[in-house]
Amino acid sequence: MNNKDLLKLLDGIQDDGKQIPLKNEHRILIIDAFNLFFRNFAVLNYINSQGSHIGGLGGFLRSLGSLVKQVQPTSVYIIFDGVGSTVNRKNLLPEYKSGRNTTKMTKELFNDIDEENEAKADQMSRLIHYLQCLPVKIISIDKVEADDVIAFLSVETTKYSDTKAFIISSDKDFFQLVNDQITVYAPMEKEFYTPKDVINRFGVQPYNFLTYKTLMGDDSDKIPGVKGLGDKKLKKLFPELFGDQVITLEDIFNICESKYDQHIIYSRVIFDFDQLQKNQKVMNLGNPMLGDQEKFYILDCIKESAYQLNTAEFLSLYYEDGLGNILKNVEYWVRDTWDIINRYNKVNKL
Repeated sequence: MNNKDLLKLLDGIQDDGKQIPLKNEHRILIIDAFNLFFRNFAVLNYINSQGSHIGGLGGFLRSLGSLVKQVQPTSVYIIFDGVGSTVNRKNLLPEYKSGRNTTKMTKELFNDIDEENEAKADQMSRLIHYLQCLPVKIISIDKVEADDVIAFLSVETTKYSDTKAFIISSDKDFFQLVNDQITVYAPMEKEFYTPKDVINRFGVQPYNFLTYKTLMGDDSDKIPGVKGLGDKKLKKLFPELFGDQVITLEDIFNICESKYDQHIIYSRVIFDFDQLQKNQKVMNLGNPMLGDQEKFYILDCIKESAYQLNTAEFLSLYYEDGLGNILKNVEYWVRDTWDIINRYNKVNKL
């Protein structure tokens, strides 16, 4: 696939024709920053005129612009993992996210993993400078994962009936938060997930997704599920989970206790229940791992004004980095994508 085809792929968010009409409501666009950055870094093998890989930086800006045009938000939040962000979950589950960042994401662009990691760090650092030129808010808290910030932020900003939040991430954990006011957009699938979409995809209501995920596990985060339990067996052994009632992990335990002699899976749930409870705590975004201090900080960020649009500085960075045609007609891209949000933010602080 050549660079032109890859650029079209990244434009797919905008080109799929699923633009959401603007309504008289607040729209909060919440970006899982590392998730979006690393996806672009791996996909877009773009080299600038100085011979430097710039795919993560340029692809992020391109995807962000497409998302803004499609969702038409009134506020944009860019959420980064903080330094040491996994420490709290590793205290519960030492193998959590183990083995990540040990292999190269790209093919034949870098001599080794250290060189690739240096390119990631350089582009990520540079990206912050670009974002500070746009009418967005950036949040990163030491020892806190972006998932927890996003979860708390999406719930807090949608406490008002005229507000909707759109979470942009390929992390399926966010499906547990989906309701009539919180929607998840999966970039790789180019799909918005409402409650109906979560049911169609997994067969469970969003409010039961955490229980579903706890039993199934999450290989990408090295969180084990119940040994021998797959989708078909889950539906057969726990049909209650696929109904309209809230089913907690404790409800699953009670079901297993009453049927422990009917299938080995029931016995395994009982035997491993303490571990399953720890696994659920690791994945539970309904109760994010945030202390009061972190929550107050996020609430203050909601009240604060976003950065002011600085077109001249953005363009200076863009030309200096040799991003070329990653953003078509970059001057118009800045104006047409961000001017409305910038003017809105001058009047409102949400």
